[in-house]
Amino acid sequence: MEKIPMTRAGYDALDEELKSLKTVERPAVIKAIAEAREHGDLSENAEYHAAREKQSFVEGRIKELESILGRAEVIDPSRLSGAVKFGATVTLVDEDTEDERTYQIVGEAEADLERGLLNMKSPLARALIGKEAGDSVEVRTPGGDKSYEILAVRFI
Repeated sequence: MEKIPMTRAGYDALDEELKSLKTVERPAVIKAIAEAREHGDLSENAEYHAAREKQSFVEGRIKELESILGRAEVIDPSRLSGAVKFGATVTLVDEDTEDERTYQIVGEAEADLERGLLNMKSPLARALIGKEAGDSVEVRTPGGDKSYEILAVRFI
């Protein structure tokens, strides 16, 4: 099985979600199904069908998280150095707009652009890997080609 690289923070967040699903969401769904059953005819019981649908989602997410966490390879970025690689925190400037952004390159399971966590398989991350501070990178995006300059590479 393929290992899934992940930061400690990403692993902990997914583990916390799994615990919540098992200890809070799953029991709540079971209770909702039991209450809906008490209302009688299940074929026309909207609450019952909604609760069963939610149960299906919760159980699916639990299986997905267990699989991800079981294959996780936790990497400590603070032990790394050098050019951009998994775990690096990279500060970039858009060469056209002068907008500065900082991203940490993380695994797919923990990626969240709004929080600055960039999926290592994204076009931007792939363009950054192997580069160093001061380098320029060209990235092909759906909105056209973009140029960035790497201002800093940190491993924190």
